[in-house]
Amino acid sequence: MKRITIIAALALLPLLSACNTMSGAGQDISAGGQKLEKTADKHQNY
Repeated sequence: MKRITIIAALALLPLLSACNTMSGAGQDISAGGQKLEKTADKHQNY
């Protein structure tokens, strides 16, 4: 039983790092969207 628990924990370990990666990707996409929005607002005033 202990062996199965260790194997399961090791199998799930990459998923935890993937969550962190997806969070970083979401922040990058959000920052890009904010820059696009600022540029659109700047050009809308012309």
